[in-house]
Amino acid sequence: MYNSKIIGLGTYVPDNVVTNDDLSKIMDTSDEWIQERTGIKERRWVKDGDGDTTATMGVKAAKVAIERAGIDKDDIDFIIFATLSPDMYFPGPGVQVQHALDIKTVGALDVRNQCSGFVYAISVADNFIKTGMYKNVLVIGSELHSHGLDKTTRGRGVSVIFGDGAGAAVLTREEDTSKGILSTHLHSQGEHAEELVVKAPGMGTRWVTDIIEDDNKDDESYFPYMNGQFVFKNAVVRFSEVIMEGLMKNKLKPENIDMLIPHQANLRIAQFIQKKFQLSDDQVFNNIQKYGNTTAASIPIALTEAWEEGKIKEGDTVVLAAFGSGFTWGSVIIKW
Repeated sequence: MYNSKIIGLGTYVPDNVVTNDDLSKIMDTSDEWIQERTGIKERRWVKDGDGDTTATMGVKAAKVAIERAGIDKDDIDFIIFATLSPDMYFPGPGVQVQHALDIKTVGALDVRNQCSGFVYAISVADNFIKTGMYKNVLVIGSELHSHGLDKTTRGRGVSVIFGDGAGAAVLTREEDTSKGILSTHLHSQGEHAEELVVKAPGMGTRWVTDIIEDDNKDDESYFPYMNGQFVFKNAVVRFSEVIMEGLMKNKLKPENIDMLIPHQANLRIAQFIQKKFQLSDDQVFNNIQKYGNTTAASIPIALTEAWEEGKIKEGDTVVLAAFGSGFTWGSVIIKW
């Protein structure tokens, strides 16, 4: 039995910066309104024609992660790609990464767990490595939200939150089981699936033929819907529970956390969790102010930036935690 450990991290975000003031010019909102509710100051949105897609952004982040891992691309044994915004309805972007990186014909798995997608993907990679099935696994979280948002006053409650970007990690085998990923913890509560949802196109609700036939410009079923207050109230509870679950599993206490990387959904959620666990600013990393909520990409982007800034060092206890649509949530406990 092995542990897995992260040996390479990489990110990619589009060059195009969209500030809150920029949004106030196309919808009834303001910098003050957005910051007060979310903590977000700006986000990155892909510009039409610049060539960025969910898959290509994932490839760019993956190249950085593989280079930093110090391995060859053909040392990758498996690819896991987490996203809610694939380039195509099917196939998923995992196979696009395999082709774009010109990796041998390894397996490629797509994870559709939205905001907790990267945590779920890390858990899958970790267990593949622990069993000895694979040695090196590439995990990517990438999102292109901006092309699917309602950028009018009608959609402002959701569209101001989301940004585009990608993050990637390379996991490998670790024989010292006191190091690397110590445990992962995953949960779901499908009864609340429609509280944060994009319903169309979907076989069970409104498929493409329905949308075309109705030709209804007021149809909001293919835009994201979020019951914001309900999601917030559930998120703070589930974040706390799943972080404590991971700590207790490993006989750790909140004060043992060297770095908490929460999913960047809302700065107010992260601040609530920080206060509840009595963590200092040096023990929690947030970058939602710059990027907004990049869903499956948010944790790998934040994790990479924290590592690049020297805030994660060898021997540190690092906790990843996420909550999102589904409802799904999870945590990862790492001894760096």
